[in-house]
Amino acid sequence: MFGGLGKLAAEGLAHRTEKATEGAVHAVEEVVKEVVDHAKEAGEKAIAEALKKAQESGEKVVKDVTEKLTHTVTDAVTHTAEGLGRLGQ
Repeated sequence: MFGGLGKLAAEGLAHRTEKATEGAVHAVEEVVKEVVDHAKEAGEKAIAEALKKAQESGEKVVKDVTEKLTHTVTDAVTHTAEGLGRLGQ
């Protein structure tokens, strides 16, 4: 009689252990999913910020080159006009 009770107790314990394990696995899965989601968001934000900075940097380079080119062309035209003015005197 006690043998049957021991077997029943062992089966009950095994069942409760299995359910507890399933619950723990589910909890871990949820935590991992949340961590992955946060990492994905952080990565997307970092990429967006890097692209924004690269665009701003590119715009600054274009502005600087345009200003330098304008200044150089203006100087060249001014020197040419001064040289032509001297020739006409």
